[in-house]
Amino acid sequence: MKRMLTPPLLMALLAGCQAAPPNEARAQTPEPATTVAVAETEQPGAATAAAANFQDWLSRFRREARAEGISEATLARALEGLRYRPRVIELDRSQPEFVRPIWQYLDSAVSSTRVSTGRARLDEHRATAREMERRYGVPAEVIVAIWGIESNYGGNFGDFSTLEALATLAYDGRRRDFARSELLAALRILEAGDISPERMIGSWAGAMGHTQFIPSSFVAYAVDGDGDGRRDVWGSIPDVMASTAHYLDRAGWQAGESWGVEVRLPEGFDYARTELDHRLSSAEWAEQGVRTLDGAPLPDVGAASVIVPAGAEGPAFLVGRNFRAILRYNNATSYALAVSALSDEIAGREGVVQAWPREQQPLSRGQVREMQRLLNARGFAVGTPDGIMGPNTRRGLRAFQDAIGTTPDGFATLTLLERLRR
Repeated sequence: MKRMLTPPLLMALLAGCQAAPPNEARAQTPEPATTVAVAETEQPGAATAAAANFQDWLSRFRREARAEGISEATLARALEGLRYRPRVIELDRSQPEFVRPIWQYLDSAVSSTRVSTGRARLDEHRATAREMERRYGVPAEVIVAIWGIESNYGGNFGDFSTLEALATLAYDGRRRDFARSELLAALRILEAGDISPERMIGSWAGAMGHTQFIPSSFVAYAVDGDGDGRRDVWGSIPDVMASTAHYLDRAGWQAGESWGVEVRLPEGFDYARTELDHRLSSAEWAEQGVRTLDGAPLPDVGAASVIVPAGAEGPAFLVGRNFRAILRYNNATSYALAVSALSDEIAGREGVVQAWPREQQPLSRGQVREMQRLLNARGFAVGTPDGIMGPNTRRGLRAFQDAIGTTPDGFATLTLLERLRR
């Protein structure tokens, strides 16, 4: 049996992606894709005072880390000269009001350039990718697709010092305890000799290397793929591919199964069943009229879910165990769909076929909060308004749609918000 993962690879601390995610996806975690490196500008005044207090905090942390078993030699190499980074705090506290819809995210994440570059990278590293596929059961194109989404194949995985970023977040960030634990994990990586402090770079949020491992996930799942005795997700492509495949293997990847398939739904389909926690076998979905686009039998993907990321007017997908394994890498439906679609196209298979409802205008977070308040006021309970389109909000919205006689797919649109305002 596969052991279950402990820390998810990319949690809420992670940096935003190259293309901003759609509304629902960021209910749990930001999409990693490519972390955009931002030139840092030091600010006087308040930042100067914060930097002085930061050094006091760092002295206390150093004593605590020593008590937790980190050697003085490692502490000296890692912490001496460490600076407070105001830009990290600015990025940590920024919450974009507008997010791009899923089709715009996929346009960027699965662009023709991303596909062609992925095919070239797979050709270049085919022997390594196939070896990791043989070892862990994860297809070579899936390994390469994650590489492409996370850092544009190593073209952009950030240029922040992981140690400085995590120390700044542990001192002054929104999730200080989490950042502190990640900073300790980063020190353990240095203690093990996997990387030097100056080469430990990545996103502002502590995600590192080609496929953006946070330190605790590196400690748990990174693998020495080239046999040199070190786990180097910054400079060794065999280590990058082995570590990524190992993570997915431990997340429950099933060798020989696909992630899922694009499907057509029958007339009168109950969209209340389009949640990831509603699972049936492929045979049971087939009995309910779910069909592949070409009429072939639905693939066996274990306990399967039907998802409609853009509602009834957009594409529908049957997804299974391997899709959920990708979600363990980053818990966003749009991210997992991007990896799945990119891997298909890298392998020469067809990407998403059905059209997206591109005429729909996505809601801002403020508009989602307004929608949630209006749904609550009308008796369609969705919980505390938070600007996030989670399962409770979709459930309440479907009830409202049913009451007004429209397809109850739970997809938030400006038209529905205007109906609620009346």
